[in-house]
Amino acid sequence: MNNISNIFVALVCFIHWYIVVLEMFLWTKPFGLKTFRMTLEKAKDTAVLAANQGLYNGFLAAGLLWSLLHPEPEFSFQLKLFFLGCVLIAGIYGAITVGKKILYVQAMPALIGLILVWLSAH
Repeated sequence: MNNISNIFVALVCFIHWYIVVLEMFLWTKPFGLKTFRMTLEKAKDTAVLAANQGLYNGFLAAGLLWSLLHPEPEFSFQLKLFFLGCVLIAGIYGAITVGKKILYVQAMPALIGLILVWLSAH
């Protein structure tokens, strides 16, 4: 069960590194414009905000990576719960304020990860 939960934590971590790249580096590029359904003008106007969002997603990804690499099992467990919880809350907020797709892309994997991490420790 621990291996499965770690796979989900790694998946959520990967999703957030992907979001970092999208928000910080591809926001005004054709792929970013298509992904976020924006015009180039709007993307240019919001690029600094997107980069800031990307930075925060990078912190979440770094925390999840830390949780996977930490050698102390109890602390690793606590890190996983904290960072997956942060991702879940951010995903719910994003789904409410931006679009329901965020609920499935960000919040649901975090929720599944939280459940699996919890079950693997009990």
